[in-house]
Amino acid sequence: MIFPEPITPGDAIAIVTPATIVKEEFVAGAATFLHSLGYVIKEGKYARGPHSGSFAATHDQRAEDLRRAWLDPDVRAILCARGGYGCIHLMETLSDEELLRDPKWLIGFSDVSALHARLHKAGIASVHASMAKHLALYGMDPITGALLDILTLPSVTQTLRAPASPLNRPGRTEGTLLGGNLAVLNSLAGTPWDMLNVTDADGPVILFLEDVSEKIYAVERMLMRLVLSGTLHRIAGLAVGWFTDYKADANYPDMEHMIDALLTRYGIDIPVAYGFPIGHKDTNRPLVEGACATLSVTADGGKLTFTTQP
Repeated sequence: MIFPEPITPGDAIAIVTPATIVKEEFVAGAATFLHSLGYVIKEGKYARGPHSGSFAATHDQRAEDLRRAWLDPDVRAILCARGGYGCIHLMETLSDEELLRDPKWLIGFSDVSALHARLHKAGIASVHASMAKHLALYGMDPITGALLDILTLPSVTQTLRAPASPLNRPGRTEGTLLGGNLAVLNSLAGTPWDMLNVTDADGPVILFLEDVSEKIYAVERMLMRLVLSGTLHRIAGLAVGWFTDYKADANYPDMEHMIDALLTRYGIDIPVAYGFPIGHKDTNRPLVEGACATLSVTADGGKLTFTTQP
């Protein structure tokens, strides 16, 4: 796994909008904040539009912005302004050779999970983290500070904690940290960039998952794919983030009880903790895809620690 070089003041950070329309004030606010830290901001030509339906711009325009940012030698990090839907259109925008020629940090979450999967298959680490809206609204808060430590330090170790829960499954394990938005990653099934196709050749993997506005049965259907493909039997541990904006159904009171029942039904006995600060809330903590990680679950809750260099 290649970890991009740390960024320093004076380096360029590109802001692109690879998926859904974003409010212009969020792009402007993120640019102003990052500029105040000493970075040169290169905003994508189409980061603020012109909009194409629900998309920030047309397919070709979004692809052009991503290519220009990645191939620009002055750009050392790329901030995705928003998720939504559309990153899957850009999976073939850059070849492995182009990506590996000059690895740089890519930042985002939710729909940006598709781009994380693309980089992972090329062997490049990336940052699952909040985007332009958070930087514009909150500036230098603990979430932003954690992100900047990842981007600027040669190596950093960070820890996320989950609360105690009767559904947590105790244990301790180590592995490569992978994951993101379940629905987005599930949409890559059968493609060359299926991050959820974990095989024995991948070695131990700690999988983290989050999602928003998905019904309980829809999430179970996605997880069943991971059961039937063998992925959930192969991973070393499961860090469950937030599943937000959904309702209880006739089968389960919440997502956590559904996941617990599924793991029990299929005899999946690995460390599991629920409620890590990952997903669609203001306190979404950054994670590094491809980092070396440790998941420890005790009666006191879960602890997920990752390091940005082996």
